Amino acid sequence: MTTKDEMITKVNGVIDQVRPYLEADGGSISFVELTEDNIVKVELHGACRSCPMSLMTLKNGVEAAMIKAIPDIKAVEAINM
Repeated sequence: MTTKDEMITKVNGVIDQVRPYLEADGGSISFVELTEDNIVKVELHGACRSCPMSLMTLKNGVEAAMIKAIPDIKAVEAINM
């Protein structure tokens, strides 16, 4: 069983892996919280906040990478979309 702290460390590792792709388009992402039901809350920054494709990027990019790396994660949600 993975502890919450271990899970948060893994979540931040995945975010660190996807961040350069977002930065290449003028955006960024930061970790906010991991809920009790394993939903990752993130905040989008820069171009990602206003981009019409940000939901697709969040779900097909960030969430897909997160679930692939950490199968216990249920979803990734942006707090500022």
